[in-house]
Amino acid sequence: MKLVFVHGWSVTSTQTYGELPQALLKLAPEALALDIQHIYLGRYISFNDAVTLEDLSIAFEAARRAELGDEPFSVITHSTGGPLMRHWLCRYYKETESAPLLHLIMLAPANHGSALAQLGKSRVSRLKAWFDGVEPGQRVLDWLELGSDGQHELNLSWQQKDWLGAGVYPFVLTGEAIDGALYDYMNSYTGEVGSDGVVRVCAANMNFVYAKLAQQTGIQCESFDGECTETLVLTELTQAVEPCVLGIVPRASHSNRKMGIMNSVTQRNAANKPVVADILDCLGVADRENYRQLREQMAVASEASRKPPRYCMLVVRVFDNLGHRVTDFDCYLLAGDEYHASKLPHAMVLDKQRNSVNGNVITFYLDANKLFKIRAGKLGLKLIPRPAEGFCHYKSAEFRCEPEQLTHLFGADHTLMLDIQLERYIAPNTFSFTKIGDSEDFKGISPEG
Repeated sequence: MKLVFVHGWSVTSTQTYGELPQALLKLAPEALALDIQHIYLGRYISFNDAVTLEDLSIAFEAARRAELGDEPFSVITHSTGGPLMRHWLCRYYKETESAPLLHLIMLAPANHGSALAQLGKSRVSRLKAWFDGVEPGQRVLDWLELGSDGQHELNLSWQQKDWLGAGVYPFVLTGEAIDGALYDYMNSYTGEVGSDGVVRVCAANMNFVYAKLAQQTGIQCESFDGECTETLVLTELTQAVEPCVLGIVPRASHSNRKMGIMNSVTQRNAANKPVVADILDCLGVADRENYRQLREQMAVASEASRKPPRYCMLVVRVFDNLGHRVTDFDCYLLAGDEYHASKLPHAMVLDKQRNSVNGNVITFYLDANKLFKIRAGKLGLKLIPRPAEGFCHYKSAEFRCEPEQLTHLFGADHTLMLDIQLERYIAPNTFSFTKIGDSEDFKGISPEG
């Protein structure tokens, strides 16, 4: 089996992966017949701020053909390499019955981005927690920011394909331990609970849910602040054809020689590193039934090695029925019989980050244990968009979970991608006719008349 390590842009040495390749060769059963290959994207595309994830996936296709031809292979990625390989698969093989890739083993992948990416290129480059100083360009950082358009497009595209049916077996192996040596006292994200210091478990996990809410005009309810708001109705709810394997690696942080999920592995300690055994188990999967068995085994093992609480993400994207981004809004989470903002469990919302490139997206980081303790599943969301008056404006809208919907929408270690479509109200006097000869001055006309 040809096993490819995809090295990122600006990486020029196999030392990036520590001794993991050698450790796998040493411990792999003979039946796997591992043949380690390395692909350097730097040979095919320059490292600069203009490079996008799409550029890199095109570069990988060129590298693959040059190095491997049409031979089947498996791949191990780290961090941004995970979404890069998924982008490559969706670009070239989403519409085909099969693909040359057999196993996609993603170590600490930023599939739903990283809270650190918003810090900007100069600050990220100074963080020890970032992948050994491998600094992505600005366009890649924009993709990695929570709630980016690139993530939204790729994740929806990925969700629509039965990858196991195409012979591709994806795996996510990630940690949630914090290496104190990498903690940045100027940035608490490097010590965030439920993360490995760079990527949250729920941001790595590919078992996410997509949902869409649409505003129903004329259907109103009284909100917690006494205002009458229109109703948001659930119109779409989807998830992957087949759940993805998720393994939580004990005592693994994002990087570094001491605890890094990848580069802390040496030939000497490999037999005692759970990630090595996990990777070999993944490489041994040969069919859908094997895949399902391993998914269950890793779920049980992860559960046994962890302690509560768990966490989840809610990514809210707001637009209107004409496709315009709605960038000026307040978003409240509600709970209780009255669906009131004050009834949320204390400290359930751990973090809130608006996307700096696309202001119509906000990401909430939630304590899943507290979320599921909301009585009768009475979770709600209220959106107050602006402008609220004028020739073109919006009205406040509210969604209230039905009792069984909460567990369908949210899961521990999961991400909910939630699109909200508002109605764009256009006032009657935005366009009107008058008779020839009328001398009426309409510069001061109001939306109503």
